[in-house]
Amino acid sequence: MSRNADPAEAAACDNVECSAVQTARPVSHPFHDLNGYIPLSGPERRLYASIREAVPIIDAAISKIVRLVGGFQVKCDDDDTTAELKHFLDTVQVGSTGIGINAFLDTYLDQLITFGTAVGEIVPSCRRDTIGALYNVPLHDIEIIKNGPLQATVCRREDGRAVPVKYQSLILLSALNPEPGSAYGTSLLRSLPFVSAILLKIFNTIGMNFERFGNLRYAVTYKPETQLDKAAAKNRAMQIAQEWASAMQPGSVKDFISVGDVQIRVIGSDNQILDSSVPVKHMMEQIVAKTGIPPFMLGLSWSTTEKMSSQQADILTSELEAYRRMLSPIIHKICDIWLRLNGHSSEISIEWDNINLQDEVEMARAQLLTMQAREIEEKISETEDQTE
Repeated sequence: MSRNADPAEAAACDNVECSAVQTARPVSHPFHDLNGYIPLSGPERRLYASIREAVPIIDAAISKIVRLVGGFQVKCDDDDTTAELKHFLDTVQVGSTGIGINAFLDTYLDQLITFGTAVGEIVPSCRRDTIGALYNVPLHDIEIIKNGPLQATVCRREDGRAVPVKYQSLILLSALNPEPGSAYGTSLLRSLPFVSAILLKIFNTIGMNFERFGNLRYAVTYKPETQLDKAAAKNRAMQIAQEWASAMQPGSVKDFISVGDVQIRVIGSDNQILDSSVPVKHMMEQIVAKTGIPPFMLGLSWSTTEKMSSQQADILTSELEAYRRMLSPIIHKICDIWLRLNGHSSEISIEWDNINLQDEVEMARAQLLTMQAREIEEKISETEDQTE
């Protein structure tokens, strides 16, 4: 599917009148957040959002996963229905600014990976004859309540209460690796707060050290040598302090001249900066292991070659295939509802684009060797048949 819809198609999409969104929180007054406050899992979601904001490599890894999942094609029983469905998927409105189902799926998968749970809504047109828009639901606007071991109800937060959404069939819900008995999924970042905290402490310390190097502080020590000097030590110390402060004024270059035993040194110059490369690498290894993205794709040069091995490609491909399996039911439900609303009874099939992470030359060589091996096996079998 094309991620950039044609402007003419986008304009045509704007003409579709949509019904109201069910999952949006109603606004009663400027401080409506006080009415809708439900202290459940909000702090955990804010923690994961802060981790992505504070650690760029985690944010980059999630963004790359979303992009690497790739596109897909939807096919129906007949070509005309396939063309109509493709036009709908390319031009459907997503939220207030997006166009095309890929815009919806990118946000949906990003929310699923970051928070472990993703919620979307199919918004029908005012005449209920087609799908007017797709809506990515903010998790702080809804609550998921279990109604038994096999059923979960999506509720919107309204005046401090959880009100069930009227049309549950129009809600899209996915959970990433949910714990047994839980309606919420598990975030990909669940095991990273401790690692991220250590990494941020190291980065903050490095920043403070370089700030001190760029803004030096001095220790001026005056040692009186005679008894007379000791009597006037206070006055001389004040004079030295005034002259030193005057010499250190920004925008001017001055000489500092003193009499007697005066020592000047930089505060902290006798301390050594700890080597942070080893602990930072350890923390980065934990993050890379959790996200499953090869290090060189995140800008980390840990090996002599920046080439993905076949093992890394296979592992990353399996990770992307797992995310595709979670998105396929969502795509199927959207397409199925559109077909039913438009009077079609066709069945659909989803064909994802091939994930090609290997070197083309290596793949071609492997295919050549496979074909040669099959040819040799066929010749051997023919020879054995003739012998018999």
